[in-house]
Amino acid sequence: MKSYKCLLLIFFFSVLSCNSDNSPTLVNIPENTDTNILLIIADDMGLDATPNYNIGSVKPNMPNLESLMNTGIRFNNFWSNPTCTPTRGSIITGKYGFRTGVTEVGDVMPLSEISLQSHLDNTSTGYSHAVIGKWHLANNDASHPTNLGVGYYAGLLSGGVQSYTSWNFTENGQTNNSTEYTTTKFTDLAIDWVDQQTQPWFLWLAYNAPHTPFHLPPSNLHSQGNLPTDQASIDANPLPYYMAMLEAMDTEIGRLLSSMSNAERENTVIIFIGDNGTPGQTVQDYLSSRAKGSIFNGGVNVPMVISGKNVTRINAVEEALINSTDLFATISELAGNSTAEINDSKSFKDLLTTTNVDTRDYIYAERGPTGAQDYTIRNSTHKYMYFNNGNERLFNLSQDAFENTNLLNASQLPLSQNDSNALNELINRLNEIRN
Repeated sequence: MKSYKCLLLIFFFSVLSCNSDNSPTLVNIPENTDTNILLIIADDMGLDATPNYNIGSVKPNMPNLESLMNTGIRFNNFWSNPTCTPTRGSIITGKYGFRTGVTEVGDVMPLSEISLQSHLDNTSTGYSHAVIGKWHLANNDASHPTNLGVGYYAGLLSGGVQSYTSWNFTENGQTNNSTEYTTTKFTDLAIDWVDQQTQPWFLWLAYNAPHTPFHLPPSNLHSQGNLPTDQASIDANPLPYYMAMLEAMDTEIGRLLSSMSNAERENTVIIFIGDNGTPGQTVQDYLSSRAKGSIFNGGVNVPMVISGKNVTRINAVEEALINSTDLFATISELAGNSTAEINDSKSFKDLLTTTNVDTRDYIYAERGPTGAQDYTIRNSTHKYMYFNNGNERLFNLSQDAFENTNLLNASQLPLSQNDSNALNELINRLNEIRN
């Protein structure tokens, strides 16, 4: 459809620009240089399940994600929240969850909040936007995405499905049963939506893969082989099924990217993230109690990869501290706005072209109901954790990446001067955030 429109435009302008002997002269029609933005969210994908991160010994075959890494930047210190809803809430508002009341799975994002999509409407010129896939910011309100400012929504309102091939599909405010494999359905919708766009666009594509229920995807989408499909086999060894679900997602991401013309692909920046850590049933290296749902690194330190237009750092690894809230200001800047900082969001756009850019000196995450939360904060070397039961932990991540030695245990006291200074700094920062 787009190529057809372009041919008509070229013909029209060539006719208008005929020279004196009536021979047509083609006019150079400037292409729209506004950047398309594709945000892809994987559901329950930690570092241990991601290629090229040095955690986890079993990795999925994800050539499309690895291609993005090879042509862009892999971030080592990107923090989400420990569960789905709060992370999505932090991205769409640029705010920590305790400010919006969205701190737990199933919390509803208030319609009084200004969404990233509404922000783009108010500050950018001519951006189309859509959310396709898992919403999980209001489970039972089919109009919630569009009421929050999303231009087009289609997908899964709730946090998960009973079956990847029998689930509640919502589009245009109506919900019906779908029997299409969710990962494929969301990709089809994304391809169709992108193909219809005639102006710059922002697409939030939220797969529910590899969230439970663990299963064997269609065989053409993965390379894990002919695994048994009975529930007992899946429960006994869910890891290969989890890997197959990741591979199926990667295959479909490749299909989406291949569907774009070269010009459109070159004009698109792609951001890939996990929304929280790997679930305990399939986590590697981390303790299962320190995976998804926890404020330990296994729950909050997740992959982020950025590639595409204006990303000039190639096959780069970035150690900067980045919060999920920071995607709000960064996407805004990528859309041409001067939103370097808003709410709890700080843009890291300059990192896409330049090393050693000052971004943050700390990152923050939380879990649990408002008023009864666990929360954590870290700087470049140390991490402090406060639990609702009053327990505290301090780790020197530069020496103890897996958080094995709590420096606040009696056996570790008194603290060294370095550790004591870090503790005081982090507590002060935490108080600044929450007060």
